[in-house]
Amino acid sequence: MTKYIFISIIGLLLLAGGAFQTNAQSVSGSIGNGTVTRGKAARGTIVLSVPGGLHVNSSRPGNEYQIPTTVRLTAEGAKVSGVSYPRGKNRKFGFSESAINVYEGRTSFPFTVTVPANFKGNTIKVRATVRYQACTDEVCYPPKSKEVTLTARVK
Repeated sequence: MTKYIFISIIGLLLLAGGAFQTNAQSVSGSIGNGTVTRGKAARGTIVLSVPGGLHVNSSRPGNEYQIPTTVRLTAEGAKVSGVSYPRGKNRKFGFSESAINVYEGRTSFPFTVTVPANFKGNTIKVRATVRYQACTDEVCYPPKSKEVTLTARVK
């Protein structure tokens, strides 16, 4: 009986932890103030929000076994460039012998989008894919990717 209760509790904890991690991170962002001028560049931002109790490896975690956070951007008819990765925080965890550089809470990744002067459309769409590995203070989960499409009016 005790063995059955122990196994059941472990199962529930694994399910709860998996559900927590699966739905925890969110990706959002914006381009300028929602408007981009033809022939000019505008700043955009991708935002990765990580709730308390979790962190994600930074773009430079400092450990060869930790998967870094990456942001990939594409836009049809425009040029995206210059994704900036912020510095993370060095933290020591029970599962690692050395400190790992991580992002916690809300982390912004600025970038630049340039719309050509001959752009024909009325809106620009930038597709962002953020790949990250989320962890608690004790374990790391398999890496995940989340996508978001940002739009701005072109004038």
